[in-house]
Amino acid sequence: MAETNRTAVYVYEQVVILASCILSFFGSLLIICTYLRWLDLRTTPRKLLVYLSVSDLLSALSYFYGVLRIFDTDSADCIAQGAISTFANTSSFFWTVAIAIYLYVFIVKSSQRQADNLVLYFHLISWGVPFAITVAALSLHKIGYDASEVSVGWCWVDIQAEDHVLWMLLTGKIWEFIAYVTLPVLYILIKIHINRAHAALSEYRPILTSSPVSHSLSSMADRKLTLIPIIFIMLRVWSTIRFLLLLTDSPAGHNPVLVTLHGIGNTFQGAANCIMFVLFTPSIRSRLVALLCCKGWDRHCSSESVSQNRANAYTPSHREENTSPQTLANSME
Repeated sequence: MAETNRTAVYVYEQVVILASCILSFFGSLLIICTYLRWLDLRTTPRKLLVYLSVSDLLSALSYFYGVLRIFDTDSADCIAQGAISTFANTSSFFWTVAIAIYLYVFIVKSSQRQADNLVLYFHLISWGVPFAITVAALSLHKIGYDASEVSVGWCWVDIQAEDHVLWMLLTGKIWEFIAYVTLPVLYILIKIHINRAHAALSEYRPILTSSPVSHSLSSMADRKLTLIPIIFIMLRVWSTIRFLLLLTDSPAGHNPVLVTLHGIGNTFQGAANCIMFVLFTPSIRSRLVALLCCKGWDRHCSSESVSQNRANAYTPSHREENTSPQTLANSME
C-alpha cells in the first residue's frame, strides 16, 4: 500500500486487479488471433471487434503497469502510463459505440453500403479524438498522479489541477456517459427490428423458424445483443460511482470493495469480450478445441477434425455482400 495515496490500495486489491489485467490482455489477444487464423471470420463486425480489442489490450497493459507500481508522485513513467491508458480507454469507448452503430445501420436501416462507408469515419473518430485529447492533456500538463481518487494505483488526471474535473470528463467520463445512453438505445432498436423480422418470417416460413438450429442461433444472438450493453455498464459503473463520489467529496469513494470493483471493471473489458465472442461462440470454440486436441497429431487428423467442426458449427459467411441482418447479428456472437 502506498502511504501517500489518499485512497489506500491494498495488496489483495493489487493481486485481483493484476489478474484481471492479465485475463483481459490474453482475451483481447485471442480475439485478434482467431480473426487472423480463420479467413471466414473476417466480417466487418469482427474486424471492428479486433480494433476494439487492440484498444483493450493496450489498456490492459498500461493498467497492469500502473497497478503494479502504485504511483505516489508525478514521475515520468506515471505520466506516460496515464497518457497511454487515457488514449486506450477513450478509444475503447468509441469503438464499442462504433460497433453498435454499424450493426444498427446494417440491420435496422438495411444498408450494408452505408454501414461500410462509416468504417473510415470510425477510424478517424475512434483513434483521432482520443489521440487529440491525450496530446492536449499532456501539453497542458493535466496527466499525472491522481492519488487513486478515481483510479486504483494508476495515473490519470492530476488531482492537483484546478480544473481536474473538467479534464476527467474530457479524457473519459463524458464519453462513458454517452456510451451508457447510446449502447442500450441502439441495441434495443436492433432487437426490436430482429424480433419483428422473425415474427413476419414465421408467418410465411414456419418450418424454418421452428428449426432447432435456427432457433438456437437466433436465441444466442438475441441474448448477446442484450448482454453487450449490460456487461459494459456493469463493468464501468463502479468508476462512474467513484467519480460522482469525488464530486461530492464523499469518503465512500475510498471503500475497498468499491475500489476493487472499479479496478476489475476498468481492466476486464477485453476478457469479457473474449468470453462473449470467442468462448461462448460455438463455431469458434469448436475450432479452438479441435486445434488444441489435434496439436501434435498428423495433418490428416487436424484437417479432418477442423472440417468436421466447420460442418457442424455455424460460421459467418465470408462473402459479406450476401450477409443477412440475422446472420450479421449472429456473426457478433
